[in-house]
Amino acid sequence: MMIKKEMPKDFLWGGAVAAHQIEGAWQEAGKGMSIADVMTAGSHTQNREITDSVLADKYYPNHEAIDFYHRYHDDIQLFKRLGLKCFRTSINWSRIFPNGDEALPNEAGLQFYDDLFDELLENGIEPVITLSHFEIPYHLYKTYGGFKNKKLIDFFVNYADVVMRRFKDKVTYWLTFNEINNQADGQHHLHTWTNSAVLVGADEQAEAVIFQAGLNELIASAKVVKLGHEINPAFKIGAMMAYVPIYPFSAHPDDQMAASKVMERRYFYSDIHARGEIPSYTLAYWEQKEYQITYTESELQALREGTVDFIGFSYYMSATVTTQKVDDLSGYDISDFPHAKIVKNPYVEASDWGWQIDPVGLRYVLNTVYQRYNLPLFIVENGFGAYDKQDDDGQIHDDYRIAYLQAHIQEMKKAILEDGVPVIGYTPWGIIDLVSFGTGEMEKRYGMIYVDKDNAGQGTLERRLKDSYSWYQKVIQSNGEEL
Repeated sequence: MMIKKEMPKDFLWGGAVAAHQIEGAWQEAGKGMSIADVMTAGSHTQNREITDSVLADKYYPNHEAIDFYHRYHDDIQLFKRLGLKCFRTSINWSRIFPNGDEALPNEAGLQFYDDLFDELLENGIEPVITLSHFEIPYHLYKTYGGFKNKKLIDFFVNYADVVMRRFKDKVTYWLTFNEINNQADGQHHLHTWTNSAVLVGADEQAEAVIFQAGLNELIASAKVVKLGHEINPAFKIGAMMAYVPIYPFSAHPDDQMAASKVMERRYFYSDIHARGEIPSYTLAYWEQKEYQITYTESELQALREGTVDFIGFSYYMSATVTTQKVDDLSGYDISDFPHAKIVKNPYVEASDWGWQIDPVGLRYVLNTVYQRYNLPLFIVENGFGAYDKQDDDGQIHDDYRIAYLQAHIQEMKKAILEDGVPVIGYTPWGIIDLVSFGTGEMEKRYGMIYVDKDNAGQGTLERRLKDSYSWYQKVIQSNGEEL
């Protein structure tokens, strides 16, 4: 007789956000300026601008965001009603160390998170905390040039030391650097800025600069993992990766090889996080390019000693690569493999922002990453950004979001129940509407809770429940049985 398998009883159903996208209160209670505070609003057709400090004639959506800083008491009650087992957010580094290089922390910032975590725990919700989620103090860029400067390793370790000791009895699950591999190719200034507080100069080799900054972050992360385990051996400290699986467009061997090489550039970060050494393919590449990436024997030792306990990751979409000349196939050139370009996958649909919707890709990622590292996995972001319309009675029928999440949860369940992949939890992004990281928009909505605010910053900030809220409520109540 075949026994029906069920999801783990302790599975962490939750929701995910980031401090800079929800908190607001950008100058309150001693908070310093972060790199998010100098990013203007954009759109899917216009890039966000990174300004030199804050300019009076520009709109910065993160300054107020959705005012979670003042409204979290009510929001947590909505999370409780929803049934969340955990809530992933970040500590805004610049609330704790306004400049990033101070000797002593800002007590008011620490107290805010003390109060926030207490309230979550009192309502049965476990905090899952990211240490650096695109909130590096702006001063560390202006004074030191961001993470291309090794001084930031010590600043980050000091910051992590303070918050991990302060919250050692309130937080078990930690993530070090959010989507650290976003910056992999060094080509997109928004990613190098948010990942590393680095703007590459015209006279610099972008790729080499970002390899150095990324390695410095990985060294910092490893030191924090080791330190965290000393502070509290019960801590579970993970990496946080953006996994966009790259499929070969065809069975042509060159397409297969191109897909493999493109993924190497992204795996570089999680390979070091999980294995504790610089991959041979990366060392070979640095040699070929004659990049002078600096590291010491003691830093290599730190990498070996600070491997992560689990792999946390975001999954939104997949991509496809080809080396073949295909008529009427749009795409863009990449440098990872000769004559390779990223192209549209004809077998999957896409969102309004062009993100390819591929639920099976999530199962594929869960399997391939587990096979690569043999570590537990945690899906800490998965979601669908869309335009939501309110009916005359204020209701929001977001069937498209339900369909997206439903399909991805189904594939996650297959990975867990059929493939044997150990998955800690699932925290869809963002559980409540927030400022979009990529575009700075409010109207690119991800949440199951609607926030009344538009792209120009106008609105009451009133919260309303979408159809997806009651749907996800049933998913959690049934431990994934009722989809």
